[in-house]
Amino acid sequence: MTSEQRKIKAAILGASGYTGAELVRLLQRHPGVEITLLTADRKAGQPLEQVFPHLRDEGLPDLMAIADVEWAGLELDVVFCALPHATSQRIIKGILHDTGRSFVDEMIVETTADYANTIHGDVKVIDLSADFRLRDAQTYAQWYGGEHDALELQKEAVYGLTEHYRNEIKSARLVACPGCYPTAALLALIPLMKEKAILKDGIVIDAKSGVSGAGRSVKEANLFTEVSEAMHPYGIAAHRHAPEIEQELGRAYGDDMLVTFTPHIVPMNRGELETIYVNLEEGKSARHLRDILKDAYKDEPFVTVVDEGITPATRYVRGSNNALIGVFEDRVPGRVIIVATIDNLVKGSSGQAIQNMNLMFGFEETLSLEQMALFP
Repeated sequence: MTSEQRKIKAAILGASGYTGAELVRLLQRHPGVEITLLTADRKAGQPLEQVFPHLRDEGLPDLMAIADVEWAGLELDVVFCALPHATSQRIIKGILHDTGRSFVDEMIVETTADYANTIHGDVKVIDLSADFRLRDAQTYAQWYGGEHDALELQKEAVYGLTEHYRNEIKSARLVACPGCYPTAALLALIPLMKEKAILKDGIVIDAKSGVSGAGRSVKEANLFTEVSEAMHPYGIAAHRHAPEIEQELGRAYGDDMLVTFTPHIVPMNRGELETIYVNLEEGKSARHLRDILKDAYKDEPFVTVVDEGITPATRYVRGSNNALIGVFEDRVPGRVIIVATIDNLVKGSSGQAIQNMNLMFGFEETLSLEQMALFP
């Protein structure tokens, strides 16, 4: 970025959640971005530093309710939408389309306002919810319990797995950032599916995430006494990230996919690790898979395929936008174990969103994401 370039103006909708806080933390060190709007309905009216004291003295705007935003004449270049699913699609529809609707308490009510034409300029939207990840409307309705409210935008949205959709992301108006579990799984598996190096059947993804992956809202299952000194699976055979993983693997392989995916909550704040079991195509080995992955990611700034004998661990990526992938030969002939790890709040969410933003606006892709992992 040159000194003559204007900073792009950014809004973060849902800034009081963990992903919202990570967006602020990372964007505040981005030389090409100015945060001009922060919304958080439950914390409306509060300075952000009251909600997140670690973000004090940053000169940020106070939190606002979405309904109180004066959209008329508001100059924005990019909107990060860190809202719950079903809410995001309606608000994004209001931003990008002439809907004649306004936003009130996470519900949409008919008005005479034309919000699509009151936001100045060509706004780009990066959605961190699940609303635009699934390409098929029936699949979305099946897994998310209701019809999609913005089908035309759903068709337009680009899946935001940066390393595999870079060219499409560059010219996109709406990017749907992947879920944290799919990010790790897809980085590990897409190159292997493209090369037909593993069988499409029998893939097992055993995934574990820190508690922050469940969001910041108060839930009994996420209380300290519920998660401390314990680990438990959830969403067994029914987690919403499964169809997202299958969609992208099927696209890479060229055929429909079914995988076994089981997530677990582990007693740590952040981090994610997936142990993936795959069956080899005839003539392939763990070494072949490692070579395919190394070749696929040899020029990628954030994805590293570790050498034989090194085991990825969450402590090696914590706080960074990095992903580590390791490949191990199973003692069962014809089977290989792949281990992938990311920070669920950075590469699995906010960091990947900023990586996509950098592409969309012509910045260096690594800008504001250069921080190394925190260790120990």
